[in-house]
Amino acid sequence: MPCSTHQIRIVRSDLPAIAAASPTEPATVAAYLAHLADAGLKASTIARRLAAIAYAHKLKGLESPTAAEAVHVVMRGIRRKIGTAATGKAPATAKAIAAMLEHVPDTLIGRRDRAILLIGFAAAMRRSELVALNVADIEQRPEGIIVHIRQSKTDQEGQGAEVPVPRGGQLKPVEALDAWLAAAGITEGPLFVSIGKGGRIGRERLSDKSVAEIIKRCAAAAGLDPAIFSGHSLRAGFVTSALEHGADLFKVMDVTRHRRVETLKGYDRRAKAFRDHAGEGFL
Repeated sequence: MPCSTHQIRIVRSDLPAIAAASPTEPATVAAYLAHLADAGLKASTIARRLAAIAYAHKLKGLESPTAAEAVHVVMRGIRRKIGTAATGKAPATAKAIAAMLEHVPDTLIGRRDRAILLIGFAAAMRRSELVALNVADIEQRPEGIIVHIRQSKTDQEGQGAEVPVPRGGQLKPVEALDAWLAAAGITEGPLFVSIGKGGRIGRERLSDKSVAEIIKRCAAAAGLDPAIFSGHSLRAGFVTSALEHGADLFKVMDVTRHRRVETLKGYDRRAKAFRDHAGEGFL
């Protein structure tokens, strides 16, 4: 059944309109999925949008159009065309971070960027968590700091989490944070803020997009390919580095706050991919 003009308008106005217009015709949902695929979204992202539509109908006690065969056909076609393999960015491992730090200048911006790289890495933080930090969220301890994360992607109820960050003897994340706060004269409010012309310290906290840009800029300065790094690279880099150094999975989870061991097994396989390789004796 072809979409009406009203349905086409809904498709182009994205998910909120689809949910608000429920009950929605299967043809509208199918067209919406095709629109998302044409826009370049990943199959996993489209699947989450589909689940959200189903949930919106469930909340209203309505039959979900996502169960229709026409919708299943379109979704199968999208998976075949786009593929479902993960295309994650490269982890910013301890080695990569060290290479980046060698090229971070000793300026106000440089001290901020150094602190962002190291705290994000050492606390295995999502970029949204990193930019949401306030000075009050940092608890000083003799051995290092406790980072209080008030809310995160997997903690929508705001129960919070505490992540210990040791002072360290090589990358020294706590020293980098202290240097940034002292140089910027920040004693309260957002931990990481913008810096204007002439070194003027801004009041607005950085956006999560800024974290990704900083990582890419530092990677490029170190001669690394910036295209393979993203805002998630700091978190992934800590996991990869910890597992490469033989850390216990449960100890890693204490830092990353993953709830399922299975989530880390992919990292573990990659970190140990060449350890005791079957072809080591003859390749």
